[in-house]
Amino acid sequence: MSKNEGPRVVVITGAGAGIGRAAALRFAADGDKVALVARGEEELEGAAREVEAAGGMALIVPTDVADPEAVEAAAAEVESRLGPIDVWVSNAMTTVFAFFEDIEPDEFRRATDVTYHGAVWSTRAALRRMRPRDRGTIVLVGSAMAYQGIPLQSPYCGAKHAIKGFFDSVRTELRNKGSKVHVTMVQLPGHNTPQFEHGRSKMPRRPQPVAPVYQPEVAAEAIHFAAGHRRRQVYVGLPTYYTVLGSKVAPWLAELYLAKTAVSGQQSEAPPDRQNREGNLMAPPPGDPGAHGPYDERAHGRSLAWLATRHRWAMAAGAATGAGALAAARLARR
Repeated sequence: MSKNEGPRVVVITGAGAGIGRAAALRFAADGDKVALVARGEEELEGAAREVEAAGGMALIVPTDVADPEAVEAAAAEVESRLGPIDVWVSNAMTTVFAFFEDIEPDEFRRATDVTYHGAVWSTRAALRRMRPRDRGTIVLVGSAMAYQGIPLQSPYCGAKHAIKGFFDSVRTELRNKGSKVHVTMVQLPGHNTPQFEHGRSKMPRRPQPVAPVYQPEVAAEAIHFAAGHRRRQVYVGLPTYYTVLGSKVAPWLAELYLAKTAVSGQQSEAPPDRQNREGNLMAPPPGDPGAHGPYDERAHGRSLAWLATRHRWAMAAGAATGAGALAAARLARR
C-alpha cells in the first residue's frame, strides 16, 4: 500500500493459523482492514486480537470454504461491513499424511474440497465483485508441490496441481475479457506451521515439513508482495526453484530422490498424538495454535532466494554492471 492510498480491504482464507495468520498480521501492519476466514472460532478470535494489536482492523467471518454458498455469503458480509474487497488471499488447506491406498474416499474428497474447491469458490466470489469494478487482486497460495508431487501427500499435491491449472485457465479468460483484475500465485516450500500437528496422519511418527524449513512470516512477506505487484507467479525459497526446475528437466530423477528420502524426511522421531490421528480434516480442533508450528529451532526466518526474486531487476542490473566492468577491465589490460 502506498502512502497516498487508504487502507485496503483484504480477505484471507485459512487465516486462523499458520501462513494465513502470518499474512493477516503482515497486512495489518499496513493498517489494512482484514477479514479473517476460517472454521475455528477460537483461532479466529486470537488472530483478530493480533491483527488489531498490529494496527489493522479485523473482521471475523467463520466459514467452511468447501461450501460455495458459505464463501459467497462471507464475501457479501465482508463488503457490507468493510467495503469493496481489494485483495483476496486464498490460503485454506487441509490434508492427510498417509500412503494413497490408506486414504479413504471421504478423506480424499474432503481434503480436495477444502484445498482445491476452496480456492475455486474463493476466486469465484472475489471475481463476482472485482470484475464489475475492473480492479482487485486474487492471490492463490500454491506450493512447489504444484509442480512435483511427493509421497504421503497425494490429496494436497493433487489439489495444488489442480489450483495451478485452474489459475492458468482463469488468467487466460481475464485476458480475453480485457480485465484489469490481477490473479497471481505464490509457490512455497515447506514452512513451520501448525499444519503438521493438525493434519490427519496415519503414519507411525509425527509429520514434519521437508527440510529446509521456513517460518510462516517468509511466506507472508511473499503474499503481501504479490498482492501489490502485478507478477504472474512468485517463487519463495531455493527448494521451490530446484523443485520446479527438476520437474521440468529430469522428473524421473526427482521421483527417485523423493522415493528414497521424502517418506522418512516427512516424519520426526516423535510418535503421533491422538490429535494427529484425527486432525482438522472434518472439524477444526479446539484452541488457538497461532502462526508457528513446533519446529522453530530449525526454521529459517529469511530466504535469500526470495530476496533475489523480489529484487530481480536490481539483481539483474547489478549482474550486468559487474559483467560490464569485468569486460572493460579485461579489455584495458589487453
